[in-house]
Amino acid sequence: MKCRHCDHELTKPFLDLGSAPPSNAYLRADTLENPEIWLPLKLMVCDSCWLAQTLDFTGRENLFDADYAYFSSCSASWLKHAEQFVTTMRQELALDENSLVVEVAANDGYLLQYVKAAGIPCLGIEPTTSTANAARDRGIPVIEKFFGTELAQELKTNQQSADLTVANNVLAHVPDINDFVAGFAALLKPQGVASFEFPHLLNMVQENQFDTAYHEHYSYLSLHAVQAIFEKNGLQVFDVQEWPTHGGSLRVLAQRHDTGQRDQRDSVAGMLEKERAAGIADVAFYQNAQKQAEKAKFELLGFLLNCKKDGKKVAAYGAAAKGNTLLNFSGVRPDLLSYVVDINIHKQGKYLPGSRIPILTEVELTADKPDYVLILPWNLRQEIEGQLSYIRAWGGKFVTAIPTLTIF
Repeated sequence: MKCRHCDHELTKPFLDLGSAPPSNAYLRADTLENPEIWLPLKLMVCDSCWLAQTLDFTGRENLFDADYAYFSSCSASWLKHAEQFVTTMRQELALDENSLVVEVAANDGYLLQYVKAAGIPCLGIEPTTSTANAARDRGIPVIEKFFGTELAQELKTNQQSADLTVANNVLAHVPDINDFVAGFAALLKPQGVASFEFPHLLNMVQENQFDTAYHEHYSYLSLHAVQAIFEKNGLQVFDVQEWPTHGGSLRVLAQRHDTGQRDQRDSVAGMLEKERAAGIADVAFYQNAQKQAEKAKFELLGFLLNCKKDGKKVAAYGAAAKGNTLLNFSGVRPDLLSYVVDINIHKQGKYLPGSRIPILTEVELTADKPDYVLILPWNLRQEIEGQLSYIRAWGGKFVTAIPTLTIF
């Protein structure tokens, strides 16, 4: 396979997590008798542009379908993050009733609801029917298509160029990353701003966040790679910010290369130097990732096996895609982890892909009173620990497996 950005031949391995079904392909009770499609989950890094990426084994239509079950509004902390972003950008860009904000991968309207409430015209682009309908229920107009240059040109022709485009946690989700980025350059007004947020590859490697690898994540992004991709496709990075979301993310602000007039801020050179110092443009930086992932796997298995031997009950919380990567890589099944709880009604009553662990409501958790609750979306540890603090009353403890097994 060749690099999805620069077309360089991929020869440098990064991670091999065996095989797994797509991480958001949750199962219904009536489909448990059917076979699942398991796909290799292997990551490579391009030693030319330093874009880390999956080897492709299926099309995006098979990953982002009409029943897509990830709804952004299920996280209170993420909603707060989105609301803060809208307030900040509204002030910095002087957005008003004459502006247009377009969000690509608008999901269930988690962010655009705040744009709409501020009286600013907005438009969502979201290819998954389930989440698009949820956004429409909030009164947000949604185009149910995948985004790229073709759709961008269509919107521009219809006088729908944007003052601000938002792309949160979607840049990693696109197979044709060049066409995707070029679409933002085409959609922006001459002085418009494009905001992208994505988990930082630096954190993924340094914090052993291997479970953020799954088939829906085609790319694993550093500022080094993103800047090169943007420059090739008509955008210019002028600011970068670090955020704690999703285990450590970057927010990159960009403008059109041909018309943008904002000076590049010192943060850009500072982050590039930080990445260089860490070795992100060196194959050696990636060589220990496999060993660290396997160490976390064996620690989790050892913990679950000991609990089984000692008669301790273990439940999980958060039917997250990253949790599916962890459980399938580790070979965990219902005999070691009997159920997972999730507040997302679109997941409740279903089963995790691969492991086929049932997804229950919080009512079952309080009735069962497990000895341990394994938090699968470790990036929401603080939020979940507060939400489930009542398990302390029966002596329950929390567990996370990333970066290493921790009981607290």
